[in-house]
Amino acid sequence: MNRLKRILALSGAVLLVCMYAAALVFALIDSPAAAGLFRASIAATILVPVLLYAYILAARILKGKGRGNDGTQDPDQDGHSNV
Repeated sequence: MNRLKRILALSGAVLLVCMYAAALVFALIDSPAAAGLFRASIAATILVPVLLYAYILAARILKGKGRGNDGTQDPDQDGHSNV
């Protein structure tokens, strides 16, 4: 699992570098479509990490909902202690 996380993190970093490079290329070329492509690459540079963070946060919350770290019911979940 840890190796998969590292591979996904590295691929995400490579994707971000590619989006930055695309934004630079689109900013420098002189074409009618360059302005639209530049705006799209800047939007993707901002939105992709934000959406990935939201997805990871939602998965973490849904995965651990109602459970403690050891897999038992969290006593503070409903405000009542099981003791």
